[in-house]
Amino acid sequence: MPCSFPSRRHALAATLTALLAPAALAQAPWPSAPITLVNPYAAGGPADTLARTLARQLEARLKQTVIVDNKAGGAATIGTGYVARAKPDGYTLLIGTSAGHVVTPLMQKIAYDGVADFAFIGVVANQPNVLVAHPSLGVKTVAELVALARREPDTLNYASAGAGGATHLGGVMFQQRAGIRITHVPYPGAAPALKDVVGGQVQLGMLNLGGVLPFVKEGKLVALAYASKQRSELLPDVPTMAEAGVLQADSSTWYTLSVPSGTPAPIVQKLHEALDATLADPAFGRFLLSQGAERMVLSPAATTAFVQEDKRQMERLLASMGALAR
Repeated sequence: MPCSFPSRRHALAATLTALLAPAALAQAPWPSAPITLVNPYAAGGPADTLARTLARQLEARLKQTVIVDNKAGGAATIGTGYVARAKPDGYTLLIGTSAGHVVTPLMQKIAYDGVADFAFIGVVANQPNVLVAHPSLGVKTVAELVALARREPDTLNYASAGAGGATHLGGVMFQQRAGIRITHVPYPGAAPALKDVVGGQVQLGMLNLGGVLPFVKEGKLVALAYASKQRSELLPDVPTMAEAGVLQADSSTWYTLSVPSGTPAPIVQKLHEALDATLADPAFGRFLLSQGAERMVLSPAATTAFVQEDKRQMERLLASMGALAR
C-alpha cells in the first residue's frame, strides 16, 4: 500500500500557502496593482478632462496604472457613494466636488456622510465663477446691474449649470449679498447654459471662467465680476466681487482628491506627496490655467478643514433657501 505521508505533507503545504497568501499580499508595497480614480460626472466634461490629466500625473509619480472610471448621476452622489463604500486600501480614489461631498448630502437623505466617510488628500483645482452679461442688457459693471435690478425687480434672469451646483448657489449668494432678486434658469450642464447666454436667450450667467473666457475675449459676453479673492491673470481688468462692491460672494467649483475613510496614513501621505508634486509641475499649472482654474496647495488636514468650512457655508445658504433635507 503506498504511503500517504507525502500527500498529507503536500496538502499541509498548500493549506499554509493559502493562509499566508493574503498576509503576503497585504504586506506588498503600495501601490502594487492598478489604481481606480472615480469621476462622479459624465465623460467629456470639465471634471473628466481634469481627472484624466490628473491620472497621467499620478501614474508618473506612483509608477502604477491609474484608470479613470466615470460613475455619473444622482448629482454626483453615485460616484461619491461608491468610493465611500470602497475598501480603504488606496486603490480607489475620488475626484470630488462640493456637489457630492456637501450640497447634495445637505439637500437629500443619502447613504453616506460626504465628509466623515472620506480621507482628503488635497485640492486638485479650484474654478471660480464669473458673473457675465449679454451685451444687449447694457450693463458693464456690477453697480449698473444692481441698479437695474432694483429699478426692475424680478425682471432679470441668470443661467447656471444646474440646480444645486456651484454656479446656481453662487448666483443665490450674489443676490443675497447684493440685495437684489434675479430669476434662476437652471440648465443640465455648463455648455447649454453658456450657449443660451451667448445667444441672448438668458441675460446673465454665473459660470466657470474656462467656459466663458473665449466669449468675453470676443466681446460676445461682458464679464462683470470674478468670484474669487484675487483677480484672474486671464481677465486682469475684471474686478473681484469684493472690488465690485459685493462682499463675501466668492464662489467656485472645487475638486478634491480623496480616499475612503480608514485608508492607512502612509498611503494618504504618499498620495499627498504625489499630488503636491503634480501641483508643482509647470505643465500641470499651464493646464489648470487653460481651464480657468487656480491651484490650492493644502495639506490633508487643511483640505479637510476647507471642505468642512464649505459645508458650514452651504448649510447656512441652503437653510436661507429652505432647501435643507428634513
